[in-house]
Formats: sequence, structure tokens, C-alpha cells
Amino acid sequence: MKKKACVNQKLCVACGCCMTACKLGAISIPHGVYAIIDKAKCVGCGMCAKKCPASVIEMEVQENE
Repeated sequence: MKKKACVNQKLCVACGCCMTACKLGAISIPHGVYAIIDKAKCVGCGMCAKKCPASVIEMEVQENE
């Protein structure tokens, strides 16, 4: 079972900590409102979830993979 990061966009404060933590550049905050994760780039390491001060990133099992 492969996991990928998922952001609760309603609770994200767009602080950018997850972007800094992601060494693959899979996270962006395009309009300064909330983080968006590129599932194609995410390898499921969980560093973004660990670094998120608001605890709004979870690692979810991907059914399709």
C-alpha cells in the first residue's frame, strides 16, 4: 500500500513549512491560500506532515497504486 500526502485545505494556513520540508518540490502554495500537493511527485515520505505546525497534512493510502 502506497501512501501520499493530503492537505486539509480548509484548515491550511499557507505557512510554507511543508514546501520547505519537501525535497522533491511536490508542494506549492499558488495563491498564498493553501498548499497543494502534486501526487505525481509525492513519494509518501511524510516529511511535510511531520513539519506542518497546523497538523493539517495526513498520509493517505492510495487505492489506485
